[in-house]
Formats: sequence, C-alpha cells, structure tokens
Amino acid sequence: MNDQRILEELLALLEAQHVKIRREPLGGRGGGLAAMKGERLFFVDTEATSAEVAALCADAVLKLVDIETIYLRPEVRLFLENHAE
Repeated sequence: MNDQRILEELLALLEAQHVKIRREPLGGRGGGLAAMKGERLFFVDTEATSAEVAALCADAVLKLVDIETIYLRPEVRLFLENHAE
C-alpha cells in the first residue's frame, strides 16, 4: 500500500470522528489538526508529499481514535503502530 492510499485511509478515520478535512496550499509543511469555533479540522497541505501529510495525519488519528477497538487494514495499522513508536 503506497503513502497516498494510507493517507486516504487515515483521512477517512478522521472524518469518521467528525473532523473536517481542508485541502490548502500551506508551503509544503504538511498541515495538521486544529480546532476552530468548536470544530476539529485537519489541514492537508497540497504542497507537501503524501508521506509528510500521512505522518501528521497519523498523529491526529492516534490522538482521536482508539485503534485497538476498530478494524484497520493491516498496512494502516502497521503504519500507525510504527509512527507511535
């Protein structure tokens, strides 16, 4: 599974947690999780690589989702577990 596909899976996990996804050019830094006016947003930097954004997305998922209680594709679970270490 490539970085783009893992990123898509991670973004879907965030959306399932009612996090709104915004895609914006942010200078290649990757984006990240934010809270604004009572809403959670995850900014995807359209100028960053999929790998960079996936790493930031993994941070957000690990903060918001108990990954032990849900099914994840093995590649996504491995990515999250490796990122958590």
